[in-house]
Amino acid sequence: MSFIAPDVVAKAKQMDLFTYLSTYEPQELVHFGGGTYCTREHDSLKISNGKWYWFSRNIGGRSALDYLIKVRGLPFTEAVEAIIGRSVDLPAVPPPARVPPKRSLLLPEASRSNTRAANYLVGRGIDRELIDFCIRTGRLYESEKYHNVVFVGQDSSGKPRYANLRGTTSDFKGEASGSDKRYSFSIPAEGSSHTVHVFESAIDLLSFATLCKLAGRNWRGDHMLSLAGVYRPRKELQESSLPLALTQFLRDQPGIRKIVLRLDNDYAGRTAAEALQAMLAAEYEVSIRSPPEGKDYNDCLCLRLGMPMSKTKARSADR
Repeated sequence: MSFIAPDVVAKAKQMDLFTYLSTYEPQELVHFGGGTYCTREHDSLKISNGKWYWFSRNIGGRSALDYLIKVRGLPFTEAVEAIIGRSVDLPAVPPPARVPPKRSLLLPEASRSNTRAANYLVGRGIDRELIDFCIRTGRLYESEKYHNVVFVGQDSSGKPRYANLRGTTSDFKGEASGSDKRYSFSIPAEGSSHTVHVFESAIDLLSFATLCKLAGRNWRGDHMLSLAGVYRPRKELQESSLPLALTQFLRDQPGIRKIVLRLDNDYAGRTAAEALQAMLAAEYEVSIRSPPEGKDYNDCLCLRLGMPMSKTKARSADR
């Protein structure tokens, strides 16, 4: 066995796997999503934030040296020589992550009045104070052409980055062109809070907030976030990634410690909640709180108020 000086070993350990592969084996590096990469040979081996983890084998590491030994099976000395022999002085700084091209958000033209949108939401049981708050803060308005409800998602500076459209006279649902799913509809806590409640839709979020107000609680006591649709995890959990909206929200709110998943009480909602709980449990206190009545929190609110559920849901229930 050949001897390798400690300083040479230390230098070899400085090179991370992303730098090694992108420099010497770029054909082996595959962009998975966001700042995460995998290898062409092993798609369950994920590389992110200077670390790597091979989910199918439950092994991981930080450096290229760890990878060459644990995954490629090279003896220690050969692994060191494979790195040092190629570049002694190459800094272990990964090149910039691929950034998707920016698209401008094209918000529908606003109507002179928000009457139809407000009346629609009141008809779904949503409290008028919540509606007025969302209109006042730019989170909600009525479109001019079709009189849709427009739910606006904002970034941390308050800039509109996402818009979900809901028909007031039809079953129409859609998104504005250029919507960035990282910034879905949300309402931040009024003060300091370590908890975020997560919903599938903006209407479910507002329904839960209304239920809080009806119960005499501060409806802005905690953060609330909608995912703008049903989250569908992959069949193999280790290959799943978190919803973009939740990932961004947790990045923007580093003080979050508790996550309450209030997704729909159906197969898709329960499956999504269980998957998210499994993925988040290592870093957060995660609980699942399905609506106690009905399929979702708007159903629950309507039942509490003695109101009929929406015509769309009624037709779905009849099928």
